[in-house]
Amino acid sequence: MLTKSAAVPALALAATVGLLAPAALAEPAGESRSSRSDASVITEWNTIAERTIYAENATPIPSSSLYFGFVSIAMYDAVVAIEGGYTTYTPQPPAHRRASSRVAAATAAYLVLSYFFPASAPTLQEDYLKALSGERRKGRALVGGVAAGAAAASGILRARQNDGIGNPDILFDTEPVPGVWRPTAPQTTFAVPWLGFVRPLVIESATQFPQPDPNPLGSAAYATEFEETRTYGGADGTEGLKRTVEETATAMFFSVNVSAQYQAGMRDQVTRRGLGIVESARAFAILNTSVADTLISCWRAKYEHPTWRPVTAIREADTDGNDATMADATWSPLGVTPPYPEYSSGHACYTGAASNTFDHLFGDGQLNLILPSLTDPATSREYDSAEALDTDAMNARIWLGLHFRSSMTGANQLGHSVSDWVIAHSFRPVG
Repeated sequence: MLTKSAAVPALALAATVGLLAPAALAEPAGESRSSRSDASVITEWNTIAERTIYAENATPIPSSSLYFGFVSIAMYDAVVAIEGGYTTYTPQPPAHRRASSRVAAATAAYLVLSYFFPASAPTLQEDYLKALSGERRKGRALVGGVAAGAAAASGILRARQNDGIGNPDILFDTEPVPGVWRPTAPQTTFAVPWLGFVRPLVIESATQFPQPDPNPLGSAAYATEFEETRTYGGADGTEGLKRTVEETATAMFFSVNVSAQYQAGMRDQVTRRGLGIVESARAFAILNTSVADTLISCWRAKYEHPTWRPVTAIREADTDGNDATMADATWSPLGVTPPYPEYSSGHACYTGAASNTFDHLFGDGQLNLILPSLTDPATSREYDSAEALDTDAMNARIWLGLHFRSSMTGANQLGHSVSDWVIAHSFRPVG
């Protein structure tokens, strides 16, 4: 759990800025407002955040949503404190009128990432010094930007004190009776069970948007979904497999790190659309706050309804009490089964929040969302509507053999509902 003082990063910042003096404090003349509002700093630090969270610290994908949220909020608050136009997430002091928004955003991201990932602090400092040394606006612009960024970072870190992150007291020890999740080799435990008990960023609680109970094991609805996943989600070579070549391609496209895929999609959107620094920061703040709160809600559902994965359900169908299901002890899914319960789908939760956010920001039938495959640099997919993205992503997880249908639809709707709530209650235009 977060217990360190949120003021600590700001104390180290003076030494960092000191490394830039005196050259960094020289005041050039004739600087344009356009350089102050250049939005590339937002995408650059989102990329740095992705590297820090995954490559350097191997953060589990579900809990990574929290850190993307914190970084995005800090950058948003930093630039809005200078540029105005929107309400900040945490109260911010007045910024110097000449403060650099780019410096503010870089400072906020640097401090938040260094706080949560201290092992990456040396690399992050190199990134930060490079960002500041490349700034054309120095003097009061730099100092004011640093102050605004530090204030924004301190604001979000203070707000997240004792929020439940990493709580070691949240354990999963439910007896693995028929229908209840249990790890499949080489897994041994339920990954990040504490996530469902973290204090949300915007929504009121992790149970604000309750999902329907999973289908009872003995029901016809369960048997229907069981058969769909069994016949469409098996590994290549499975007897009776119905999945087409095109469906397999879609399944594999959505078998990668969903967070990295949608972060890349947002970076592409704000860049191609030429969004300014405020609108870019706001786009990432809405996306990553919506996703974080959705994943918190999703993990609470997993904890309270820990249903078994298809690989277990199909192999042990002779124990489910349903005459319409048939056990297949050799069945394996096309994809790799994640280390947490089936209901609700984390991928569908993430996609619902992301697609709703993309649609709100760039929709009206012209979404033009481009997602990379992450496994083949030459391959990408384009989506013009949230509905099309939702459909492909939900089908993909069934075709991978990782979920049953109702787990996908309920989770996807949860993401939409949370995103709608975040949009309605935070990051709002002034007035």
